[in-house]
Amino acid sequence: MLSIAHSELIQIFRNRLVLVSGFVMPAAVSAFFIRQHELFASVASLGYIAAIVLFTVGAFGFYTTAVTTLASRRQNLFLKRLRSTAAGDAGILVGLLLPLSVIALAQVVVILTVLAVVAGLPDNIALLVTAVLTTVIMMLGLGLATAGLTNSPEHAQVTTLPVTLGVIGVASWVGITGTERFTLLKRLLPGGSATELVVNAWNGGAAVTDSLLLLAPTLAWVAVAVVLASRLFQWEPRR
Repeated sequence: MLSIAHSELIQIFRNRLVLVSGFVMPAAVSAFFIRQHELFASVASLGYIAAIVLFTVGAFGFYTTAVTTLASRRQNLFLKRLRSTAAGDAGILVGLLLPLSVIALAQVVVILTVLAVVAGLPDNIALLVTAVLTTVIMMLGLGLATAGLTNSPEHAQVTTLPVTLGVIGVASWVGITGTERFTLLKRLLPGGSATELVVNAWNGGAAVTDSLLLLAPTLAWVAVAVVLASRLFQWEPRR
């Protein structure tokens, strides 16, 4: 597994397109939100900025790159060759996705740290960490499910759009308008409860027990994504 992860990490840094689309662009968008944090805080809140930064990295960076990577490795038969080794299926997927996961988490930590230095510390750091980890896990599960529907790296530009734009849209909707209206709908949509959890963790003002209940919809989406991935994911090129 670790050897696969090391090889994948080398491939990531050799691929300029992946570096730009997966890491540079989300970092640039996040920098814009942080630079204009007073404006966005006046429209919504600092918690909204934290949430939109998290989903920018998680969706545009981590999720799309994961889908593209798996589709590419399937297309060039790398996945098929790995299955002929001693590594198990789970070990192969962990090895391929571990570098992307670590890089995405590192990006989020750095960006949110900068936001905290510029605008002030979050109210509940432990709750924020929980929200970040569950969100990344959700995006990972959705990435595996989407990879099962993706024929090639080029096709990934199409198959990733619904989830990418969807979670960003939901995060903006919930982060700006709150959940006083359409509460159930907003919390059940992918990214909705995670956004509310991040907002609560950063802004404060909500009971921790109530905030922890928001983990349930996010974890439910993880379960749905895992079930879909187990049914849709293929190791050989899709026809």
